[in-house]
Amino acid sequence: MNANEVVVKLEQVTKVYRQDSVAVHALCGVSLEILKGDFAVLVGPSGSGKTTLLNVIGGLDTPSAGRIWVAGSEIGRMSRSELSDVRLRKIGFVFQEFNLIPVLSALENVEFVMLLQGVPEAERRSRAAALLKELGLEGLEHRRPSELSGGQQQRVAVARAIAAEPIIVLPDEPTANLDSRAGGALMDMMRRLNEERGVTFVFSTHDPMVVARARRVIRLKDGEIEADERRPA
Repeated sequence: MNANEVVVKLEQVTKVYRQDSVAVHALCGVSLEILKGDFAVLVGPSGSGKTTLLNVIGGLDTPSAGRIWVAGSEIGRMSRSELSDVRLRKIGFVFQEFNLIPVLSALENVEFVMLLQGVPEAERRSRAAALLKELGLEGLEHRRPSELSGGQQQRVAVARAIAAEPIIVLPDEPTANLDSRAGGALMDMMRRLNEERGVTFVFSTHDPMVVARARRVIRLKDGEIEADERRPA
């Protein structure tokens, strides 16, 4: 991929939910391109459409209208199994609640997506161990999530997201359950992954610290993009 390659494209995407027979317009004709190497945040007040936009990009939610391409393939035209494969191989997710598997060690959690991808055991173990070391978790590989701090758990979740070598990583409020020190360390780590590995990130956040570290800020209001600002590297 080159630096100007479009990894995700949205064209006039609308999402309407029904609440007690009332139509709620979460997204209203959103058009957007995410480029290889973006370190972008989606910001806006509660109800602005941040999480819905992240979910439709990730194929976790289906738009009511409009078209979405991921790595050049239109996901709206895919079968359920094809879409699952795109999520498995092209998209990394980092959730607010970490979503680690409690009975697996940190190493096994990072390996899990690669296991689903069919990566041979020796390769996935080597890649997982190298990532945990890179993210400052060397020596903690065999601890289960309950034996790790919140910041350590979120680092494991980031390692799991990027271990599968996706084209884009989508963290949803990744610092929400962390104190400011752990959150800052996590964001610095992801910024380093972006700069050194070229990993593309699109965050949903309320956290000013996350916004301050972004190189692109996409502001939403009432389901529409209000502003899209690129900052110098």
